[in-house]
Amino acid sequence: MDVAVLALVLVALAWAAHFFNKHRKWAMAVDLIPGPPTGFLLGNIWEMMWKYNFNQTQAFADWTKQYGGIFRVWVGNNRVLVLLSKPEDLEILLSSNKHIEKADIYKQLNSWIGEGLLTSTGQKWHTRRKLITPTFHFRILDQFIEVFNRNSDILVQKLLTQTDTVNVHALVTLCTLDIICETAMGTKVDAQKNADSAYVSSVHDATVSFHQRSMRPWLMNDLLFNASSVGKTYNKALEEMHRHTREVIENRRRERERRRSSLSMSAADKDLGMKKRVAFLDQLLKANDSLLDKDIQEEVDTFMFEGHDTTAAALSFILYNVAANPEVQDQLVQEMHDIFGDSSRRITAQDLQNMRYTERVIKESLRLYPSVPLFARYLKEDLPVTGGYVIPAGANVTISCLQMGRDPTQWPDPEKFDPDRFLPENSAGRHPYAYVPFSAGPRNCIGQKFAMMEMKSTVSQIIRSCKLDLPYPGYKPEVEGKVILKANKGVLLNISRRLSS
Repeated sequence: MDVAVLALVLVALAWAAHFFNKHRKWAMAVDLIPGPPTGFLLGNIWEMMWKYNFNQTQAFADWTKQYGGIFRVWVGNNRVLVLLSKPEDLEILLSSNKHIEKADIYKQLNSWIGEGLLTSTGQKWHTRRKLITPTFHFRILDQFIEVFNRNSDILVQKLLTQTDTVNVHALVTLCTLDIICETAMGTKVDAQKNADSAYVSSVHDATVSFHQRSMRPWLMNDLLFNASSVGKTYNKALEEMHRHTREVIENRRRERERRRSSLSMSAADKDLGMKKRVAFLDQLLKANDSLLDKDIQEEVDTFMFEGHDTTAAALSFILYNVAANPEVQDQLVQEMHDIFGDSSRRITAQDLQNMRYTERVIKESLRLYPSVPLFARYLKEDLPVTGGYVIPAGANVTISCLQMGRDPTQWPDPEKFDPDRFLPENSAGRHPYAYVPFSAGPRNCIGQKFAMMEMKSTVSQIIRSCKLDLPYPGYKPEVEGKVILKANKGVLLNISRRLSS
C-alpha cells in the first residue's frame, strides 16, 4: 500500500476513533439521567412506535410517572431529548440568557416561517425581538378589538345555526384564521364565509401535514419528507401561502410609498390615515424601512403560524371545559351580565379588563390543555439541574407543559377544573414557573397579550349568546399532543341559543 494512502487511512481511523470516543463519553453522561431502556439503533423509537403508536402524550405521561420530573428519551442513537417538568428546573433553564437557542426540531419549520422570531437565535433573534416588541403595545392591540368583535359575531351566528352536535374546533379555527389574517397582514380572507378558498385550504393542508410529519420519525429527513405524499401536500400548500403573503407585502409597501410621495394629501386625508387601523405588517414597515420583504415575510408568516392554530386549540378546549362545568358557565354568564347588563353592545378594551373570572377560566383551561404541550431548547453549555443531574451540551431539553399542569404537588386535585386556583390568594406561594403555557423568561411568547384579548373577546361573545352542553354525559375529547395539542376527533358540543333571564 502506498505510504501516503496508508497515512490518510490512519488519520481517518484516528479521527473516527476520536469522535466515537467523544460521542461515547457524551452518551454516558446523558445516560446518568434516568429514562426508559433503549433499543439498538432506534433508541426509544421502538417503544414509542409499538407500545404507544406514536402517541407522545401518553408516552410522556407514563414516563413522567415512572421517572419523575426529569428523564431522557433517545431518538435513534445520536439524538436525545431530556424532558423537564419540575418548576425549579424550568426556572434554571428559561430564566437564563445563555440557553435561548431553540431545539433542532424547530428547523423543520424553516421552510414555512424561515428564521423569524420563533426560530432565529443569536444576534438575529435579539434584533428582531427588539424591533417587534413595540408592535404589541397595548395601544396597538386595542385597535384590534373591533376585528375580534366582528369575527366573533360571525362565529356565534354559525354556531347558532347548528342543529346537531357540532365540532366547534372546525368553526373556531376558521374564526381565528380570519382574525390573524386581518391583524397580521391587514387583509381579509373571509375563511368563515368561504372555507374552500385556495388560501384557507392551503393553511389547513400545511397545518395538517406538519402535524403528520411530527408524529412520523422517518419523515424527519428532508429528502424522505419531500418525496412523500405528506411532504408534497405540505410544499404545495406553502407555495400558495407564501405567494399570498408576498403579494400582500408588495401591495402594502407600494401603498406606503405612494402615501409618502403624495404631497397633495389634504389635512383631512392625513388625519383619516392616522386614525386608520394598521396591521402588524404595517407596524413592521413603519418600524424599520431597511427590512427586506423576505425579512418581513418571515415575521408575518411567524405571526400566522403562532397566532392561528394555537388560539383555535385553546378556545376549543375552553368551550369544552365551560360546557363540562355548568357552575363555571353560570358564573361566566353572571360576569357578562354584570358588565353588559341586557345590552348587546360591542366589547371595549375596558370590558376586557373587567373580565377577571373569564381570564381565570382561560388560565385554568390552559393549565389542563396547553396549546403548545412541549417546547424545547438546544444546549450549547452543560446545564446543572436539581437532583444533582447535569444535562450535557448538545442535548435537546424539552419542557412538558402538559405534565406540569397535572402535577399534584403543584396543583392539588389536578384533574378538577377550578378557575379559582388563579385567585391572588390561591396563587400565593405557588412557584412562578409552575405555569408556563406561554413559556417564560427572555423567549416568552411575545403575543400572549394579543392571545388573551382574542380569547376573552371570543369567549364573551359566545357566552352572551350561546348555551354550551356536552353531546352526552361524561363526554371528554380524545387528546393527543402533537405540535399543537388537539382532540383527535375534534371537540364536540351541543349549542343552543341562550335565553334572556
